[in-house]
Amino acid sequence: RRESSSMKITKHNRRSFLKTAGFGVSTFYIAKTSWAQNSPGDTIHTAIVGVNGRGRSHISAALANKHKGVAITALCDVDSKVLASRAKDVTKRSKLQIKTYRDMRKMFEDKDIDVITVATPNHWHSLASIWAMQAGKDVYCEKPVSHNVWEGRQMVKAARKYKRMVQTGTQSRTSDGLQDAVKWIREGGLGKIQIARGLCYKNRPSIGHANAPVAIPEYIDYDLWSGPAPLAPPTRNNPKKGPIHYDWHWVWNYGNGDLGNQGIHQMDLARWFLGEDTLAPRVWSVGGRVGYVDDGETPNTQIVYQDYKAAPLIFEVRGLPISKTENGRPTFMGASVGVVIHCEDGYLSIPNYSVANAHDKNGKLVKTFKSKIQGTDAHFANLIDAVRSRKHEDLNADILEGHLSSALCHTGNISHRLGQEQGPAAIEKFVKGERGGEESFGRMLEHLNKNDVSIDKEKLALGPALKMNPKTERFTNNDAANKLLTREYRKPFVVPEIV
Repeated sequence: RRESSSMKITKHNRRSFLKTAGFGVSTFYIAKTSWAQNSPGDTIHTAIVGVNGRGRSHISAALANKHKGVAITALCDVDSKVLASRAKDVTKRSKLQIKTYRDMRKMFEDKDIDVITVATPNHWHSLASIWAMQAGKDVYCEKPVSHNVWEGRQMVKAARKYKRMVQTGTQSRTSDGLQDAVKWIREGGLGKIQIARGLCYKNRPSIGHANAPVAIPEYIDYDLWSGPAPLAPPTRNNPKKGPIHYDWHWVWNYGNGDLGNQGIHQMDLARWFLGEDTLAPRVWSVGGRVGYVDDGETPNTQIVYQDYKAAPLIFEVRGLPISKTENGRPTFMGASVGVVIHCEDGYLSIPNYSVANAHDKNGKLVKTFKSKIQGTDAHFANLIDAVRSRKHEDLNADILEGHLSSALCHTGNISHRLGQEQGPAAIEKFVKGERGGEESFGRMLEHLNKNDVSIDKEKLALGPALKMNPKTERFTNNDAANKLLTREYRKPFVVPEIV
């Protein structure tokens, strides 16, 4: 259920922030500014929301782009210890006094801030970005840009309505070598694409099991951290990361599993090579959280099949190691966390964010693409160029691209969450005849066997084949799936419906 009636945008006034009593539902009003349609001044003032993990890279990117007239003005985090540490570091590196905020809403009132970068947990990405846009600011939002399909589309609508530049944190789009590889493949360098395959083979050990809720330290504002999600008591107290950091990736209220954590990068690359600009008309998933029992909810082993008409996009998640007795990641055709584009005359293997290797049918290397321009610093610089030009077409990873690739992760997870536990025979029957699906499941079984996982005992969830109307971004054959396209938001942290 979406609660949007109290979030409607009624008039334009750039910086004012209206709040009801008791921190009620909040709405930004936007006014035209001297650079709403044109370039900003010589200095672009930047603020980062969420500075514990990925936010540190955002800080470095802003500092690295000083030559483009970028200055860090403020930092925001609900963890006051992390916030103080990062502010001290930025002040030391930049020689500037940094403003600090625990509540992003207060920071968005700051008239001196031009660009907001969002590196919060996933469940905050869309709301933080939309609030920033409503306050007249441009945005760099980490991947996935959304926690669900519906709110990602609201981000696209907001960017267009308020004429904001919104860059998605899929930095591979700025790698010139990969840009060349995409062009070469689309021009037929290895013939027609038969399958685009994304790989997230990344070891994810058990996060353990807690028998009772843990206490939240005074220096963490848990209400603000929870935001749009239910105010549920935390049960994880990682001795290294604490009660709120990182393990949220594996809990549905906040994260999207490794499909939406690491895998979004590779999902985006695979879709980029295919040249698809809508959601797939059909999707299914098979997978589970196997090999250990812990407090995680998301699958650590999964196949998602996005059934595009020209060629399927198959995504594989493997969180277990090579085998139970061997450490390290499994690999497939030269990649572990990467992409393989299967074509009529060979295949292209992309093992990282900057290199692509083309092979013929016999596996012989025929061409290599290497990037000279790459990484978060360059990707952020691309946003700054668009902030000055005021043309979203100048962005390498415009929010529309980010929404579509994020939504492919979400629809795959929706199929998984609606799945029923099945034995191997039933799954083999289902995947038979799906191009690449049967082969992918066969390799999954081999991998699980090496980790002493028997799916006769630890059954996998076989999700339904969901049919999607790409224009409406709603499923046509499953009402339960449509309910999972959005969530019930906790007031006052309600993602607004943009009209």
